[in-house]
Amino acid sequence: MLSRKGTVVGVRGFGVDVGGSGIKGSVVDLDTGALVVDRIKIETPHPATPDAVAATVAEIVARAGWDGPVGVTLPSVVTTGVARTAANIDPAWIGTDARALFSAALGGRSVTVLNDADAAGLAEDRYGAGKNVDGVVVLLTFGTGIGSAIIHDGVLLPNTELGHMEVDGKEAEHRAASSVKDAKDLSYKDWAVEVTRVLRRYEDLLWPDLFVVGGGISRKHDKWIPRLENRTPVVPAALLNTAGIVGAAMVSANPQEKGIAP
Repeated sequence: MLSRKGTVVGVRGFGVDVGGSGIKGSVVDLDTGALVVDRIKIETPHPATPDAVAATVAEIVARAGWDGPVGVTLPSVVTTGVARTAANIDPAWIGTDARALFSAALGGRSVTVLNDADAAGLAEDRYGAGKNVDGVVVLLTFGTGIGSAIIHDGVLLPNTELGHMEVDGKEAEHRAASSVKDAKDLSYKDWAVEVTRVLRRYEDLLWPDLFVVGGGISRKHDKWIPRLENRTPVVPAALLNTAGIVGAAMVSANPQEKGIAP
């Protein structure tokens, strides 16, 4: 498993974050978590097939002039480098050896692949809102669905899918994703009631020490976090749209770690 203790001061890594609308990549200073250069973003190809996405990732890496190991996130459950689900990408990803695919597209170099929320959680835990927080930190991203990452003292439990947990007869993300707020035209007050219901279910099962909330709606955290009534502290994510890139770069620089991919 990947620990926050693995980073070597002065090391740089390269991360690519594959999303439903855009694919973004950059060089990351692993001492600070800052992007060394402006991120490169290319629109996600449609359909987002494995070959099309791999070609786009290779283009981003080539534009950056990076010749070292690469970390790549996918909106998918990823085990031993293989994509097991497909969210906002083509269903052809299911069962694809993503690590081998990206490695071939990048000329055989070392590639590590992980879930996008896991990458964001690792980055927030090391450099962002979860930094120096002992115990269990749960990152949740509120968007089309709810992404999740569970980290205990810097160590990730990969591929949690808390958005699909049933809460009072509905999947959590069907209650509290920000897309639900938009579709139902809910006020922040009414939406916070649903978010509270979901968070209470999570905390009853996991007893976290901190929730870190991300996604675009976290930029307006002042409108809804103060309205939450669960017992666990909730804070907005700090790294915003760079978290996936940073987390991917972190794992790319630690190929000896076995928690994400061998």
